[in-house]
Amino acid sequence: MCEVSRAVNSEAVAAKKKLTSSFFKKGISLALFSGLAYGLYTAFLTMGMTKGVWGDWYGANTAGLSAFVVAYLLAALGNAINDTCSAIWALGYAGVKGKFKDFLRCVNTKPGHIMIVAALIGGPIAGTAYVIALQMAGSIVVPISALCPAIAAILGKILYKQEVNKRMTVGIIICVFASFLIGSTGFAGGVSKNTVIGILIAIVAALGWGFEGCVAGYGSAMIDPEIGICIRQVTSGIANLFILVPIIGVMAGGVNISVDLAVQAFTSAPAMIWFALSGLLSFMTFMTWYAGNSMCGASLGTACNGTYSFFGPLFCLLVLGVYGGMDGWSLPSVAWIGAVIMMFGILTISMNPLDLFRKKEEV
Repeated sequence: MCEVSRAVNSEAVAAKKKLTSSFFKKGISLALFSGLAYGLYTAFLTMGMTKGVWGDWYGANTAGLSAFVVAYLLAALGNAINDTCSAIWALGYAGVKGKFKDFLRCVNTKPGHIMIVAALIGGPIAGTAYVIALQMAGSIVVPISALCPAIAAILGKILYKQEVNKRMTVGIIICVFASFLIGSTGFAGGVSKNTVIGILIAIVAALGWGFEGCVAGYGSAMIDPEIGICIRQVTSGIANLFILVPIIGVMAGGVNISVDLAVQAFTSAPAMIWFALSGLLSFMTFMTWYAGNSMCGASLGTACNGTYSFFGPLFCLLVLGVYGGMDGWSLPSVAWIGAVIMMFGILTISMNPLDLFRKKEEV
């Protein structure tokens, strides 16, 4: 009888280990996909901002728009349209999954309020900074913006007294080194004012997303990730389109400027096709990132998501350079090396890389 009991227990333990392993691997796959999806989102968004009326705005004569409007208002508008499309995809998904009422109910809870704060930091501030940096310096800013996990670790230490051990410190140093390595390639042919500004603004994006990660980490622990993402995307879309863009419009000379440009942008079919795709990929990257975090752990999930530092430049090269035939989207070999080093630094911050092999041995 004891032998039968031991056999049953042994089989149960083996089955549990197999299930845990499968769950863990699926989480890694989802988190890796989130990094790939973010790279595609970057390429599709940038492509959208070259089509239709956007081609006139960014053309040789800039359609009579001021330098301020071209540099800042258009970038904010592009990010607003992307996040609005992403919010529509998120609401549609919530409706299909039967969670729309849950979304409405969670908005007025403490976790919902935390997600709204995170969205305001990551959407209007970090998201717009990211688009501005892309327009000014190209795909070189993608790996630099991926400094956000390192920044999140530092902010976590400052704000929440979270531990930053020797391993994490080494990872942060690796990321900073990689960012300098990547940034140095922007000065290979001489110092460009736009490139310098773009790199600095990319750092602002990394700061914003790092802070968002700290804030959202608390809120997402108490709320369904699918609902949390819906709150995040809807808040970001509304704040971008109805708050940030009009404010920048006033700074550019009047709110009518932003309204007129927004109407033209939303009615430009050739561009909106790409914005619809970028909005979908934006929703998918956050969705799979949060799901992956819940399955393989936030640390490893963040590391896997950080692979967008490589996928971003890669898809910009393929979509914009190869498919779109646009110049300026190729990166020197040093930048690619820096992107890979950045990925390793992010992994080191999130976990001990040797744990990957230990987990594999335990399975």
